[in-house]
Amino acid sequence: MAVKTVAKPSKTTKKSAFAGNSKFSKETYIKWYKDMLLIRKFEEKTGQLYIQQKFGGFCHLYIGQEAIVAGTASACQAGDKHMTAYRDHGHPIALGTNPRVLMAELYGRSTGCSKGKGGSMHFFDKERNFMGGHGIVGAQIAMGAGVAFAEQYNGTDNVAFVSMGDGAVRQGALHETFNMAMIWKLPVVFIIENNNYAMGTSVERTTNVTDLSKIGLSYEMPSRIVNGMRPEDVHEAIEEAAARGRRGDGPTLLDIRTYRYKGHSMSDPQKYRSKDEVAEWMEQDPIEHCLTVIRDNKWMNDKEIEAIEDWVKKEVAESVEFAENSPFPEAHELYEDVYTQTDYPYIKEY
Repeated sequence: MAVKTVAKPSKTTKKSAFAGNSKFSKETYIKWYKDMLLIRKFEEKTGQLYIQQKFGGFCHLYIGQEAIVAGTASACQAGDKHMTAYRDHGHPIALGTNPRVLMAELYGRSTGCSKGKGGSMHFFDKERNFMGGHGIVGAQIAMGAGVAFAEQYNGTDNVAFVSMGDGAVRQGALHETFNMAMIWKLPVVFIIENNNYAMGTSVERTTNVTDLSKIGLSYEMPSRIVNGMRPEDVHEAIEEAAARGRRGDGPTLLDIRTYRYKGHSMSDPQKYRSKDEVAEWMEQDPIEHCLTVIRDNKWMNDKEIEAIEDWVKKEVAESVEFAENSPFPEAHELYEDVYTQTDYPYIKEY
């Protein structure tokens, strides 16, 4: 099978490629670096543990795509709602979820964020308004619009951020949702985390319209392409789209171009792309970008940077320890959190 070539970020000189944006503060760059490094190391450890068969099920790593959630988290407000598909480990970490409960969920332990019942594809954090990872491809698109409708109905100024992969945009529910979202001017931002390959088939092989931002044009939905390897670009696009939603002007579609350094899942042999292509994208690594900006501006010295690295290592190690020392759910948990029994008086009339 011929290997498809995916469009890469435009070539620039090293200085301009790693130049910081004066709009963002020292604290913002350091937080981006710290959060993205934690996500990266959490995912690397997750991959190692999966190979060691510490837990089973499907497992989809977020390595390479960290700038999307870092830029989104820094641009949103506390009441905003977030949901995504099954590549969901990075989102709650960026929103502030303790990685210990996430690792415990991977292990299927009762201390996990979903009580050990969801596993890798079903992380949730109600306190941080993370409405979950969802295992059905594209299902979160319509649900996200429903969440946005609830915010609109309740008169809040919160926005729903709904992430999906480039493969999920082939679902028919997307078009029904986009139409309804525009008619009702719902406060929702649709984010395509476009890593070009879906499960293993490039965008070029699945559609004649390779610019996925154009999907919104049929509904007159404001849409744009965003460089997903730079948290600055993501932050600015999210901030603009969120402001539109809060004003009551309706949804926005963002085609955020990114790249996953690992396979679609842990079982992916990745025969559809070349090692050279992966290596070239890794030159645009968002973590290295932020670290270079920090160093160029002399915001942190080597000792301070090392302290962050040590903190991240400690967080990941303690997450594993917490998970392995946590109990499995008891048998009665099989019958809990499945259905809620509610009395509906009007039903008794029939």
